[in-house]
Amino acid sequence: MNLPNILTTLRFFLIPLFIMVFFSSSEKYIMVSSYIFIVAGITDVLDGYIARKYDLTTKWGQAMDPLADKLMQLTVLICFTIKRILPLWVIIVVGIKELCMVIGGMFLYFKKEKVVIPANKYGKLATIVFYGAILSVAFGLPYGRLFVYLAIMITIYAFIQYFFIGLKTVKEYDKKTLDKSY
Repeated sequence: MNLPNILTTLRFFLIPLFIMVFFSSSEKYIMVSSYIFIVAGITDVLDGYIARKYDLTTKWGQAMDPLADKLMQLTVLICFTIKRILPLWVIIVVGIKELCMVIGGMFLYFKKEKVVIPANKYGKLATIVFYGAILSVAFGLPYGRLFVYLAIMITIYAFIQYFFIGLKTVKEYDKKTLDKSY
């Protein structure tokens, strides 16, 4: 277990903490839970930076880092939907996309020799925009909902990119496997 993986693990523990604070009776529940969300974002940036800079990238980290990010994002969206801060369709669209990503990722990892598709620039952009959008809504900034809709569009575009990368990866893996059998 290295530092980037510890930071990723910390993000998993921030999820229930966010939920507890968000649904607490505190008048400042949204502000405090938003700070938890910010800490999660900082750990996301730090773990990626440290892993790349010090060559500490692991298969576990490549698989768990995006899972921690997505679980945190889904948690926030579900909480915002429950409190009617965001409309239901937002979590439905993002939830379907994330479910497809998790199923596809598990398929590649468990059925294709632990293949992991690392985050690409579209996925990273989608994550950054989502963090900004959620915070803009949480802090009541103007056009916060429009920012969320932009984040959803970028997320869908990133999903399409990952889908094609996944297809290409499966084809290359199958071709390599077929070539070995001859």
